[in-house]
Amino acid sequence: MVAAAKRWGLDQAPLAPPAPPAAKPRITARPGFEVDHQEDWNLPPVFTTIPTRQKIVFLTIDDGSDKDPEFLRMMQELKIPYTAFLSNYLIEDDYGYFRRMQSLGHTLNNHTLHHPYLPGLSYDDQKTEICDMQDIMEKQFGKRPTVFRAPYGNYNQDTLRAAKSCGIKYAPIWNEEVFVDHWEYREDDQKMRRGDIVLTHFRGRSDWNGTMIDDMRRFLNKITREGYAVARLEDYL
Repeated sequence: MVAAAKRWGLDQAPLAPPAPPAAKPRITARPGFEVDHQEDWNLPPVFTTIPTRQKIVFLTIDDGSDKDPEFLRMMQELKIPYTAFLSNYLIEDDYGYFRRMQSLGHTLNNHTLHHPYLPGLSYDDQKTEICDMQDIMEKQFGKRPTVFRAPYGNYNQDTLRAAKSCGIKYAPIWNEEVFVDHWEYREDDQKMRRGDIVLTHFRGRSDWNGTMIDDMRRFLNKITREGYAVARLEDYL
């Protein structure tokens, strides 16, 4: 691992995560992120952090625009788990890239067909965006996800109702977002917390002043320096 870290330009080798919990934590909606009838209709919870005492974070990567084979190699050599949330209009030109990602042990989840602002759509249109993406995920990757992320982190009750109707159980968003040149935090104290979900995007030089490799180098250097390891989100759901 030390050699791999050096090869990819990291300051030090990433920390190994603990074993998955024997009993998975109970996931509920983050306070203030609930919708009407959240609990009595058993709607998928929206949350930003997994309850855990372990010093871990969860890496999630959205949309699917950039398809860098070097990124796949980097993460495989460094043994870093991540969860992808995919939008069909950005992945349909190369489903094979994401099949390769899946074959390496990473989970592919639902991020809608076209990445719209969902609260601006009717219930039926939201259902089309989410549930038709479920059909595509099953056809292309052999599995209907149970995890969904609303584009931009924006949702309403109809979003969660529609998601539930086609098999979604969880609707995580994020507590931090990493870019190639900076971090953004949801919390006012600008700090990571144990169990935080971190967002980044499949982006390259056409969108950023850098590559996915640069982005992951920034992410891994920071969390390792602060004593965090990257755990697999699905092990906790």
